[in-house]
Formats: sequence, structure tokens, C-alpha cells
Amino acid sequence: MAESKGTILVVDDEMLNRTLLSTNLKGAGYTVSTAEDGEQALLGLRNEPFDVVLLDLMMPGMDGFQVLEQMKADNALRGVPVIVVSAEEDAQSVVRCIEMGAVDHLPKPFDPVLLHARINSALATKRLYDQQANYRKDLEKRVWEQTQSLQKSYEQLQTALNGTVFALSSVVELRDPYTAGHQQRVTHLACAIAREMGLTDDRIEGIRVSGLLHDIGKICVPAEILAKPGRIADIEFNIIKIHPQVGYEILKNVEFPWPVADIVAQHHEALDGSGYPKGIAGDDVLLESRIIMVADIIEAMATHRPYRPSLGMEVAMGEIQKGRGTRYDAAVVDVCETLLLEKGYELESPAAHPR
Repeated sequence: MAESKGTILVVDDEMLNRTLLSTNLKGAGYTVSTAEDGEQALLGLRNEPFDVVLLDLMMPGMDGFQVLEQMKADNALRGVPVIVVSAEEDAQSVVRCIEMGAVDHLPKPFDPVLLHARINSALATKRLYDQQANYRKDLEKRVWEQTQSLQKSYEQLQTALNGTVFALSSVVELRDPYTAGHQQRVTHLACAIAREMGLTDDRIEGIRVSGLLHDIGKICVPAEILAKPGRIADIEFNIIKIHPQVGYEILKNVEFPWPVADIVAQHHEALDGSGYPKGIAGDDVLLESRIIMVADIIEAMATHRPYRPSLGMEVAMGEIQKGRGTRYDAAVVDVCETLLLEKGYELESPAAHPR
């Protein structure tokens, strides 16, 4: 049995027209189905695939215009080429159908030569449409697979980054056991402040990474100074004051997605220029650094230090309120106060937030 040249649906309310068209097309090697009205045509189209539709325009009930409109509104059917069949004098209706998406017109009474020419042209259109659809489907599949692969790679890199950052942040705490958990507590509070201020998730992630590394420069400070009981001398404090710049030097060549090295370098800079190591002021101090600075002050004063017991949250809040708008960013101070005094935020143990 010869392979079919294509599947054709003939839609016409007159039996004679359906018979003439289907007989001619079957004789030429096509597989043909017929429908006597619009509803039957749409039912057939939704139940089996067709390569071309020969559609009569003037039918009782659902006419050819309505069938064409529904086909073009249906993702599964809009790619099936439609040849409208109408009387020669019905040019206005033909133009309307072409504008609606029909690919061609076959006048009544039909010429067999013209019929096959129209069918061949429509089949070529269908093949091109199918090729494009298959290409799009294949492209979408490849894009999805590539996206999944990139997502997996990103997650692996994120895991590696988190592990590396946490390991680096632990180095300082190993040398300064009295402040164990300091960087994690500062980070958690800083991220809470940033979130309350409405910063983007990406920017908050930059604060998280910077917070965990903000004291990495203390690896250059002698352990006996970091762990010294009692007050430290001015010369010892001057040594401690270089740790933000050392942190910058350690991190400046690491290609983070955020300005981590700069944030770390500025986390002790004050808005009024009284901070260190460079004494920069105002808008030159990154917002991320301003946030970490306030969180750092709160954590340092509210927890135990080698040279003193915890001063308590009330004293810590008093310090940042005293410097509000001068040393410390007013908006950051206000949000921090809201979190601690109104929303019940508590400094948590580092184990609760290992990231």
C-alpha cells in the first residue's frame, strides 16, 4: 500500500462538494476525512492530526469564519494550514479569511489542477511550520537542560563559597576564643537590618558574606592582644585598627559578586569621618558597611569581652542612639532599634546560623 501524501479534512455542508473533493484527493494519494459543519470539523481536528483543511465559508450554524477563528485561537490547531473554499465572486470574504490566517483560496467550482497546486503549497507550509515547531521544542529542551546544569553548578559553587567563607571566618575565632561566634552574630543582625530596610536578596547575600569575613584582617593582630584581659594600650589599639585594611588586602583579588573587600575595609568607618582606617565620611561609606558597623557595635557591647563583662543591650542601644546621624547612619540605627526593642530580635548563638 502506497504511503499517504498527506491527511486532508474537507469541510462543506453540501454532500456533493464533499464527495467531489474527497474522491479527487483520494485518487491522488491523500488520506481524506470529511465534516458537514463547523462543530464536526473542530471535533475532528481535536481528535486526530490533519495536514490541511479545505474549509467552506458559507455553512449553517458555525460558519467557516468561526471555525477559522477558533483554530487560530487554539495552540494545537493554529499551525494547520486552511484553504478557504468559496464562490469566485466572494472576494471580500476571502480577503477577510486571509487576514484571519488562512493560507490560500480555492474558488467554486474547483479546478483539479488548481486544487492540487493549492494543496501542495499548503503542505509545504505545514512542513515548514512543523520543522519550526520541532526546532523550538528541541531548543526549549536544550535550554531547560542547560538551565538545570547551570543551576546545579551554581548550587555547587554556592556550597563551596559558603564553606570557604565559613572556614575563613573561623580562623579569627580560633585565635580569639573570647569572641567565638562574634562574626556570625554580627552577620545575622546585619542581614536582619538589611532585610527590614528593604534591600534586595542579592544585596543581603553580599552583606552576609561580608559580615562573616569582616574581621578576617585580625589574623595579623597578635593573639595576645586579641585575648588580653583588661584594657588594651593605645599602641595595641593602633595595631587592631589596621585589621580592616588587612582584610581588604586579603580579599581584594577574590572575584565576589559583591564589593566584599570594600565593605570589609569600611566596616569601622563613621559617617562623620571619625572612623578608621582611612577616616572617610558620608556617602563615601558603603551602606553595607554602615549596617555591619552598627551590628558590630551592638554585638560587641552586648556580649562578653576579655577586658570586661557584657555591658547589656540597653547600653549598646544607648551608644548607637548617641551617635545616630553623626557616627552612625540614622536609618540603620532606627531599624536596628525597631528590631531589638519592638520586634523582639535577640542575638542568637552562632550554631543556629552556621551560614
